[in-house]
Amino acid sequence: MTGDVLPCFDASTMVLPEDTSCIITVPITLDIASNHGVIVASKTGILNKTSYVSLVENLLQKPTMEELVKNQAILDDGRTLLDTGIIAVRGKAWVELVRLACSSQPMIADLLKSKKEMSLYEDLVAAWVLARHEWLRLRPLGEELINRLGKQKMYSYCAYDLLFLHFGTSSEVLDHLSGADSGLVGRRHLCSVPATTVSDIAASAIVISSKIAPSVSIGDDSIVYDSSISGGIQIGSQSIVVGVNVPGDSNGIGDNGFGFILPDRHCLWEVPLVGCTGRVIVYCGLHDNPKDSLSRNGTFCGKPWDKVLHDLGIQEGDLWSTRSTHEKCLWNAKIFPILSYFEMLSLAAWLMGLNDLKTKSLLPLWKSSQRVSLEELHRSIDFPHMCIGSSNHQADLAAGIAKACINYGLLGRNLSQLCEEILQKDVSGVKICKDLLDLCSNLQGQNSKILPKSRAYQVQVDLLQACREEKMACELEHKVWAAVADETAAAVRYGFRERVLESSNSTSASAYQSSAFDGCVDQSFRHRDIRIELPVRVDFVGGWSDTPPWSLERAGCVLNMSIKLDDCAPVGTSITTTEQTGIEINDDDTINKVYIEDPTSIATPFNSNDPFRLVKSALLVTGVTRDKFLLSMGLQIHTWTGVPRGTGLGTSSILAAAVVKGLLKITNRDDSNEIVARLVLVLEQLMGTGGGWQDQIGGLYPGIKFTESFPGVPLKLQVIPLMASPQLISDLQQRLLVVFTGQVRPARRVLEKVVTRYLRRDNLLISSIKRLAELARMGREALMNCDLDELGEIMLEAWRLHQELDPYCSNTFVDRLFELADPFCCGYKLVGAGGGGFALLLAKDADFAKKLRDLLQKDPHLEEYGSEFEVKIYNWALF
Repeated sequence: MTGDVLPCFDASTMVLPEDTSCIITVPITLDIASNHGVIVASKTGILNKTSYVSLVENLLQKPTMEELVKNQAILDDGRTLLDTGIIAVRGKAWVELVRLACSSQPMIADLLKSKKEMSLYEDLVAAWVLARHEWLRLRPLGEELINRLGKQKMYSYCAYDLLFLHFGTSSEVLDHLSGADSGLVGRRHLCSVPATTVSDIAASAIVISSKIAPSVSIGDDSIVYDSSISGGIQIGSQSIVVGVNVPGDSNGIGDNGFGFILPDRHCLWEVPLVGCTGRVIVYCGLHDNPKDSLSRNGTFCGKPWDKVLHDLGIQEGDLWSTRSTHEKCLWNAKIFPILSYFEMLSLAAWLMGLNDLKTKSLLPLWKSSQRVSLEELHRSIDFPHMCIGSSNHQADLAAGIAKACINYGLLGRNLSQLCEEILQKDVSGVKICKDLLDLCSNLQGQNSKILPKSRAYQVQVDLLQACREEKMACELEHKVWAAVADETAAAVRYGFRERVLESSNSTSASAYQSSAFDGCVDQSFRHRDIRIELPVRVDFVGGWSDTPPWSLERAGCVLNMSIKLDDCAPVGTSITTTEQTGIEINDDDTINKVYIEDPTSIATPFNSNDPFRLVKSALLVTGVTRDKFLLSMGLQIHTWTGVPRGTGLGTSSILAAAVVKGLLKITNRDDSNEIVARLVLVLEQLMGTGGGWQDQIGGLYPGIKFTESFPGVPLKLQVIPLMASPQLISDLQQRLLVVFTGQVRPARRVLEKVVTRYLRRDNLLISSIKRLAELARMGREALMNCDLDELGEIMLEAWRLHQELDPYCSNTFVDRLFELADPFCCGYKLVGAGGGGFALLLAKDADFAKKLRDLLQKDPHLEEYGSEFEVKIYNWALF
């Protein structure tokens, strides 16, 4: 891919010819074609629903109407084929191209020695088109290109559904960025913009990576990028300013009260030149075409050249050499002077026609100055200097913004991202980050209702990492997660923190037995036996919006469903009172067992390898370890799961819900689903695994449900059951395949990454989770309307968003599974955090579901997908 066109089309539908090169084209109107490359293709070819492949007969560059007619380039519908700059080379043609590349060093040396130019795009393509060989032979190394590549032909692949954006002219870029549908209107990104009372910046102006001083004016739909604009500067409407750094005094006003006006529909930029200490100021009209000659109505700053020369008193010989054989145009006009900064600005205003009365004084200055053309600038720009200057400029802006964040709120900016910008200054960047770190000492004293402690700690971690203090950053990360746990507990109004602190300082069993209780404890043993069995859940859409700290600060929405697998509810616990005191825990899945003589010895933090930390955490959050009844009896707790943990079905959280519910029930406490769901939210923070509320909601409440959470204290959960019709349930059970991929992946690491990105205020993550919550609402409507096809589309978009949130939520195996399922399905996704586990495959209809099931079951190895491609399809039923 090459050139200045941004294409949008479905490349997966392309059917390309073998052993040759193929250029991607699209039909376009003749007015647009005149500014681009045009392909002349054979009138006969291969046509299918989405494309047309034919032999390329000629290539035209920015052709006139006469050239289009002469070369028979106009199609029957009055359009022509636009050259998109996308070329696919396959088979033998690819082998020849690689051989040429591997032996190209002498060719490159020859070009460098002769100081000639070769276009990898234009010359290379010409080698594959017979009609261009005569032109190519006159080009540097053209003969060799023909000899090496000329045996192959080139075809045109016409993609009728292709959309494109051309970046070739300033006006097109401006139209794109300031258009009503661009989503960029009013954007201020990485900028220093003064208060509205001391500046005049239009609401529709786009200011990116720029520092704007007070008393600056910027008009409607203008773009200012990578610039520092001092006071007294006026920028008109629909203008573009790039890389301009106008010096100013300490008050932000230009030297000597200097003012400069850039008229409407003009471009202004600065470039450093090789061997030049200063920067050259360049300008032109928005619609000037630098290649339009005087004879073809060429313009400068929007005015015909004849008028420009007449008004300014300039002669053609001042701009163009009389010996030159090239057409006279803006591209080769020696018009831009190299002088001191404000002299260049003064002459710019004069050349734009803004200083008519100063012609007598400015004309001699302009004539006597060293001047360059756009063509000379193009060959002489000091790109390394320009890039370093831009990096330093952005680093300074980022440092200013980061300092303001720390001083005034830390509510919205991504400090990690700002630090990346700051570190572009290398050594001085690290010093800036250390200075910012010193400002963080007072963060913990701020109101936690405005600045959560977890966010404050994360900012310090980011700054420590930027200062290359990795050890200190790792130590502080523990405080980040502890703060998230505390904030989660506070949000469900459950003071587990105090209980944990008390249990952490527990005394011995004998001391516990002799504690001064109220003296009314019933010491008699009462046998009780509680059994809790729960289903697993599959989530259609909305996951991640239920996870703290998102759900503590923003609304969450999840659409999920409780299901039995192979006709049973696979997650459960049994809790029995025993005459022997103490607590015995049995994990039936792993056949692990532990006896805890002193329940008060259970304390946080838990070892991540402790197989019993889930049950221990449940004992803590329910307060059972401090319950008086344990003075006279004990507990025996069994747990089991009928499916592997880490498969995305919410198994661990649902098991936690079962244990919490059983413990509350056996101690005669409120075991309502809402109380249990909240306690599990705290439990997972206590365990150190993190997690949201959707898993336990999915297991505790039957059927299909749409659940919303409303942030605040206490956190409110609203579970809205979906009253599914028999027809909807029947369609779902016929069309939805629940498939185990055979891969297990714990969600903890994924959760940590996503939560960290949220605490950093990662814009992409925030927008993605917002969209997931919105899709959950749309999914509920689709199910209420019994529209499973719409639900499938929502699942596909949700799966794309999950991959944005975590690039590792898919893998090669999963991609192959979905590739196989795609022709049969209207939607698919992995459940939970992804990375393996269970997949939902929503077939287009019952017949497609049967065909897909048969394909996966009858040929489990599917040789074309690899010998290890094996999955298990579970029979499921709504719980």
